[in-house]
Amino acid sequence: MATETGGAPRITRELTIGQLAERSGVATSALRFYEERGLISSRRTTGNQRRYHRETLRRVAFIRVSQNVGIPLDAIRAALGRLPEGRTPTPADWAEVSASWRADLDARIGQLVRLRDDLTECIGCGCLSLESCMLANPYDVCAREGAGPRRLLQTDLPGRPPRRGGGDAAERCC
Repeated sequence: MATETGGAPRITRELTIGQLAERSGVATSALRFYEERGLISSRRTTGNQRRYHRETLRRVAFIRVSQNVGIPLDAIRAALGRLPEGRTPTPADWAEVSASWRADLDARIGQLVRLRDDLTECIGCGCLSLESCMLANPYDVCAREGAGPRRLLQTDLPGRPPRRGGGDAAERCC
């Protein structure tokens, strides 16, 4: 807040980058990054200083909450871009956007649960067997490539001839 002559506080309609950082709890470097990525915007003064509308505080909160649940910045930018005239997200907007992200989050949670369970099994047995370990060689994919130390024989490295077979990464021993 700024004060007018006479000491009465007045509410400013715009914030400097320092004020936005202080109020939002986000570093100025992150705010500049968000602006470069098109997540927030500012106007420039005649002295080339950034000025942000007060509503930018809500946009920054939207970005931070979205990031905290693992949403990529491209998806956040797309969600903010769907708002009419770049307005600040409302609780109804958040409900709609979060519902659209739910399936992706559920899929990632499922993937992490499987990873955790495979890790627990591996730690439990302690073998780290290249034949049966779910971390080192899931479903014994290396056996499909033949006998021997398949990872050491990998030929798709710089200076080596291309590998035989191909297939996607899940089918190869990499």
